[in-house]
Amino acid sequence: MSTFWIRALQLILALSFLVVIHELGHFTFARIFKVRVEKFYMFFNPRFSIIRIKKLGGKWRVRFFSPNVESTMVDKTDEAGNVIRDKKGNVVKRPMTDEELNSLPEDDWRREPNNTEWGIGWIPLGGYCAIAGMVDETTGADGLASKPQPWEYRSKKTWQRLPIILGGVLVNFIAALIIYGAILFTWGEEYIPVKNAKYGLQYSDVLVQQGFHQGDKILSIGSRVPDTKADVVEWLVVNGERELTVLRGTDTVLLEMPEDLGKQVLASGSSGLIDYRFPFVVDEIIADAPAAKALMMAGDSVIAINGVETTAFQDVQTELAKYPCDSITVSFYRPQAGLMEVRVYLGDEAKLGVYPKSPLNYLETRKVEYGFWESIPAGVKYGWDTLVSYVKQFKLVFTKEGAKSLGGFGAIGSLFPPVWDWHSFWLMTAFLSIILAFMNIIPIPGLDGGHVFFLLWEMITGKKPGDRFLEIANNIGFYLLLALLIYANLNDILKLFM
Repeated sequence: MSTFWIRALQLILALSFLVVIHELGHFTFARIFKVRVEKFYMFFNPRFSIIRIKKLGGKWRVRFFSPNVESTMVDKTDEAGNVIRDKKGNVVKRPMTDEELNSLPEDDWRREPNNTEWGIGWIPLGGYCAIAGMVDETTGADGLASKPQPWEYRSKKTWQRLPIILGGVLVNFIAALIIYGAILFTWGEEYIPVKNAKYGLQYSDVLVQQGFHQGDKILSIGSRVPDTKADVVEWLVVNGERELTVLRGTDTVLLEMPEDLGKQVLASGSSGLIDYRFPFVVDEIIADAPAAKALMMAGDSVIAINGVETTAFQDVQTELAKYPCDSITVSFYRPQAGLMEVRVYLGDEAKLGVYPKSPLNYLETRKVEYGFWESIPAGVKYGWDTLVSYVKQFKLVFTKEGAKSLGGFGAIGSLFPPVWDWHSFWLMTAFLSIILAFMNIIPIPGLDGGHVFFLLWEMITGKKPGDRFLEIANNIGFYLLLALLIYANLNDILKLFM
């Protein structure tokens, strides 16, 4: 399976899981407060559904690739059978009476409206939970009954409606904490401390422009000593620390970063600011690749390309990139044979065609094991720290550079590893759950935060926004979010071809 499909499958699986539990949060609180949930769908289903399930007459009914069920809301008529309209000319709706529902055929899915219809749609862009009496992306003001019903969302008190809205965000955040705790319990926490980078660090171009040299070892940032790569990135880019001390060879050098380093990083489009340098030692040769044709072997340690010294894996990559479709001289040490040289013809990808040994073979890691009870507070702390860090970074989105760096599904998918790894998958899923929780609470109409804003307004002023106003606000928010989604994904496409 290609790298693209592996990442795409991980992205779809993670987002599907997160959307389902998000909507289950809304569903659970709705049922606690006895609000009817008409539909619960993973993915959207205009006109028809891939699968829909509902309990009718005590039995579960299933339909595949079938048209959507008609609403139980019907036009209200007068004694003469004429459709009643309100002052603005809109058709007045009413729920079907029990007599009308009971007169429907036994297999009509409109029967027993208190039972939720579950299903899977055909547009894989999220999902929804259709809560009765709520103006949202599934129901407009025209789709509501003229008179609020006791089982509708709008009939409930404000303190009951608030947890129904917050349920999705709450579940996403709690899910992230649980996942982080489970990861720590299952795999522990293993990383390479910055102080153990005995070959130094590799820096992105934007940091090299600020005075870093490849191989510099970071001793301190401000008055603190970083423990992880994440500390370095957060302290420099997010917190705006400006002074740091590095060890360059045997010299201690003081560097000062510019105030707009964060903006420069975003403008550069660099996906990784720093990495650990390590020797380029061949672990496995790919059949029929350039290295295999040159008779290189596992265990060969590359030290020069065309006479240019390459002390680290990254140096080899940099030199190879200069010679696509060209012949080069590779110098390497081979165990029991010593220094050797071979001529290698590179293809258009300018790669040797080998798998190098992991940096974990050369750099000492720190591993912390967690028992079950220890993993719970550790997972909570991990999740909270992740949320705080993300909120701090979010301010950069509102800069010109941040807007240009926005990415869509392609950018999110690229965060997943190119090979299937459950540890990395769950780490990324937990991180996306944190993002989903935070983004949904932003007070924009169409998001949960927009509903929360109007509920708080109602609680403070005692005035409830009208259904038509909420519909217009939600539509504006929806189109703004749609435009943002299109913009972000166009950014992905432009980055792919530029």
